[in-house]
Amino acid sequence: MDRIILHCDMNNFYASVETLLNPKLKGKPIAVCGSLEERHGIVLSKSEEAKAFGVKTGEAIWQARQKCPDLLIVSPHYEEYLKYSKLAREIYYDYTNQVEPFGIDECWLDCTGSVHLFGSGIDIAKQLRKRIKKELGLTISVGVSFNKVFAKLASDLKKPDATTVIMRENFKEIVWPLEVSAMIGIGRATTAKLRSYGIDTLGELAKSPPSLLKHLLGINGITLWKYANGMDDSIVYDADYKAPVKSIGHGVTCTADLVNNEEVKNVFMELSFNVSKRLKENGLEANGVQISVRDEKFFTKQYQTKTPYPIQNSIELAQIATELFIKRYDWKTNVRSLAIRAIDLTKAGTGFQMKLFCDYISHDKKERLDTAIQKIKNKYGKKSITFASLMGNIKMPEEITEVITLPAGVHLL
Repeated sequence: MDRIILHCDMNNFYASVETLLNPKLKGKPIAVCGSLEERHGIVLSKSEEAKAFGVKTGEAIWQARQKCPDLLIVSPHYEEYLKYSKLAREIYYDYTNQVEPFGIDECWLDCTGSVHLFGSGIDIAKQLRKRIKKELGLTISVGVSFNKVFAKLASDLKKPDATTVIMRENFKEIVWPLEVSAMIGIGRATTAKLRSYGIDTLGELAKSPPSLLKHLLGINGITLWKYANGMDDSIVYDADYKAPVKSIGHGVTCTADLVNNEEVKNVFMELSFNVSKRLKENGLEANGVQISVRDEKFFTKQYQTKTPYPIQNSIELAQIATELFIKRYDWKTNVRSLAIRAIDLTKAGTGFQMKLFCDYISHDKKERLDTAIQKIKNKYGKKSITFASLMGNIKMPEEITEVITLPAGVHLL
């Protein structure tokens, strides 16, 4: 018997919650946007009325206002979004304990064992939509399918406040005509690569030789071929399951463009404090560092490198990130935002193969210095101690909220 998998997506989540907080916004084109003062000026969420004007999530405020001159800009209230997200999950838990969050506003539910109590997957979807609307004042779109990938795809097909079903008997008719970018796991780079080989639809992806896809995309090509053919057997994790952390990072949109390597170094140093802290809290060490650089034209580039040995300390994380930036970035444009990520994580203290020309004495000193700094920060506050170069204006906002912690799961390629 096929599984009954639901994917619940809270419609226009941030904007919908803001309308609950301020009923005067109901029926008006609104966009929840980051701080203009700190240059997080992009659309995080929009109402259906704004969507009708073509406003899109992720675009700059000025672009959104060109499409919709009467657009109302609303500042985000993250604590409220978290509250409503938790309330929605409590409702989901009434139907199954297999509830796997996918971001703050989406969840997969495995209701295979619940149908004898609550009816079919379609019945459960209708009950969930009714309860979310009645108890929370919000709407959700629900995808019902026999696997996670198609359930997610189904919830995206019809919005808002809708149920879409994709079953084994009809998935080819529904899924295969769609563009490849419609399926989770396929980002812009993979879409472009597939299209360059004439693979535009999910049907064409499903019918492509697996050997070709492996040649183009590596082992991920085989995974995507399986997804397109309905062969996703990934489980919906139990509510108590803790996924292994795959990477830990921190990013920031700067208050003004960075114009030289020294300014970039200072930002990486500040960001690395948090990355190091989280590595230690999770008992992990990094064997690689990845940086993301967004320039003043909103174009993003990513670079990564291996570390000479496993590290936890912020000093070497920032040093490696800065050296990688200097080596790879060409400075044709100034830098708007930066992120640093510790990757290829292993359990702290696992051990490693020593190399002849590495300065392990210096490394040990930096680890001990960073540990001392973190202890002082934990006891007396994060501003109680820092490096002299970070005492001035380093073009960073007071509060950094762009925390990046990636668990195991589906990745955009």
